[in-house]
Amino acid sequence: MQGTETIRSAVERSARAVELRPSVGQGTAVTKVRLKDGLACEVEDGPWKFTVGMTEKYGGSNAGPNPGVYGRGAVGSCLAIGYSMWAARLGVPISSLEVEVQADYDVRGELGVSASVRPGYLAMRYIVTVESSAPSEDITRVLDTADRCSSWRDDVANGVPLTREVRVLAPER
Repeated sequence: MQGTETIRSAVERSARAVELRPSVGQGTAVTKVRLKDGLACEVEDGPWKFTVGMTEKYGGSNAGPNPGVYGRGAVGSCLAIGYSMWAARLGVPISSLEVEVQADYDVRGELGVSASVRPGYLAMRYIVTVESSAPSEDITRVLDTADRCSSWRDDVANGVPLTREVRVLAPER
């Protein structure tokens, strides 16, 4: 496990670099998702590959966790990692930390059986449990700062502009 000083030093170095040259921290992340059999997808991003799938009750083969698991995991892990980074930067010790992400849903929207129900989550919450010897106001400062700077929290809370481009290819003969 990386030590607090290693994390603090690396994050501070990165913050200084993008402060001096913003273009260093700008770019486009690309993830490719290929549909496989049984409502499963292979996801590839750089050296990382993983499977996303749907359960048998949706006609899938249960090849992997469904997209909701990964989405909630993205939000929760982004928050947990951010809390750790900001705790290191602000010199606040954390012995253990857990983020529980809860999402309320109604599948009628996703299945197209009710136009009055949205297909996405109805609401999301997260519960942060922290073990620390630091005063509670220091913990609150870490959590508030990290929440304000969390990319996934911002993406979910404020929505990201999303566009679609379609490329139709003729099958090879």
